[in-house]
Amino acid sequence: MLRHPRFRRFLVGQTTSLLGSGMSTIGATFAALRLPGGGVDLVGVVMSARILAVLAVLLLGGVLTDRLGARSVMVAADLLRFVTQGVLATLLITHHARVWEIVTLAVLLGVGEGGFGPGLTALVPGLVPAEELPDANSLLQTAQAVASVAGPGLAGVIVAVSDAGAVIAVDAAGYGVSVLALAGLRLPAVSVVRQGLFTELGRGWAEFTSRTWLWVTTLHIGLFNFALWAPFLVLGPSLAQRRLGGAGGWGLVLAVYGCGSVLGGLALLGRSPRRALAWSMAASACWALPVAALAARWPLELVATAAFPAGVGAAVCGSLVTSVIQREIPPEVQGRISAFDSMGAFALGPLGLALAGPAAGALGAERLLALGVVWQLLAVTVVLSLPSVRRHEVTSRPAAARHPQLTSRTPPPPPPRASERASASRRGSRWPSRRG
Repeated sequence: MLRHPRFRRFLVGQTTSLLGSGMSTIGATFAALRLPGGGVDLVGVVMSARILAVLAVLLLGGVLTDRLGARSVMVAADLLRFVTQGVLATLLITHHARVWEIVTLAVLLGVGEGGFGPGLTALVPGLVPAEELPDANSLLQTAQAVASVAGPGLAGVIVAVSDAGAVIAVDAAGYGVSVLALAGLRLPAVSVVRQGLFTELGRGWAEFTSRTWLWVTTLHIGLFNFALWAPFLVLGPSLAQRRLGGAGGWGLVLAVYGCGSVLGGLALLGRSPRRALAWSMAASACWALPVAALAARWPLELVATAAFPAGVGAAVCGSLVTSVIQREIPPEVQGRISAFDSMGAFALGPLGLALAGPAAGALGAERLLALGVVWQLLAVTVVLSLPSVRRHEVTSRPAAARHPQLTSRTPPPPPPRASERASASRRGSRWPSRRG
């Protein structure tokens, strides 16, 4: 896989960016906790503001990805994130940050993320041969996992000895490296037919809803984010402050989670299970383990241990779902499909983040987390009971090979409009950051 220069260049830039993002999760959270007027409610507001911004631009990002090419849109998105995190780092280091500024910058960061995401799913098939897509996705998942191991641990140390601003500065530098890596990619140009925005979105929606396995699994991840992961992300740092050793303890939990993701990604190299979708959904049950440990008031060592299989499950789920989408979805609509997929995954996230603090105040943090665990296990059982998921098998050839008329990225018989040139080569790889 690393013998392909373009993929190698992209992998280096993406890994560097992910390392900064892994650190930024800790830095932004504890900046909000320590800011005058901040606290757990501000953590929820900042996270919600970022995700709402992601949702606001996701669909536009999907259309632009299919029109202009993944690389161009991703470069612009990372430039925005580079500037945004640079400004936030300056404000935090100089101790001039105010609540409204942090929230505003979180919105801009979300805009960049929303523009970048569809391209990430759409770029990789232009970098490697179709038969190597599963391994490429596994390597990218492993890179994300490695960054998530090193990032939180390093961020916890920096926050403890310095401040959150230094962590955000490293994140900004990571986005700068990603911009350079993406800008240096040379990809072939192709011709596409541009139609109206709503026409293009309508076609993407039709492709999305016509596949039961696709919208069901997207809905499953969206409800998981609302009921389980949003409370975990908001309440976890607060509980860590009280009984797990603060930033260092929370960083350890996330780092062990990342170690599990590394193992999961490496274990998938060279493997392409026939019923990849069912395996991915079964693996999503592992996310309940660290949340259950936190709800049960287990000590730091046991919470961290429970995070390891959750990381394995994240890598398996993310890599397999991405490969299924890349092989089953026609290339010309993958940007829009990725946007709808991400929209469904994140749609209830802001509500979950915003409600986590108040709900914990009413029910108790541990009880709220326990309810999320029960929901996740029931949801996995229901999803796996559906034949369209349980019996879904990956086809032997990618979508482009099954639909040769799509390999030029040209839609079927267009209306009599001028065909415009768009820089392309987009088809590729999936949060939590899918999510995780």
